[in-house]
Amino acid sequence: MEQANVAFYGDAEGGTFGRLLDFLNRLDGAHVFYTLGHTRPDSVMVDISLPGSRWEVEFMADGSIDIERYESVAGVENDPRLLEALFADIDPV
Repeated sequence: MEQANVAFYGDAEGGTFGRLLDFLNRLDGAHVFYTLGHTRPDSVMVDISLPGSRWEVEFMADGSIDIERYESVAGVENDPRLLEALFADIDPV
């Protein structure tokens, strides 16, 4: 295996924390903007913003990874009525 493909932090079993660190280091190396979140008790979420898309990658305590991708459907829009559509989709608390 080439050295560039070897995970630095991951263990032989692909431990969750090592996989998370390797992923974050790859994002940093590619200069990709991301934030970390903790929205569920059994995961850490990496929220990634790219031009025209957004990704939510959750590293789960059981070792699995959940990935959701959101793609731009119409490019840039400037209709201020769209802001009202955003709030119409939000459930009141």
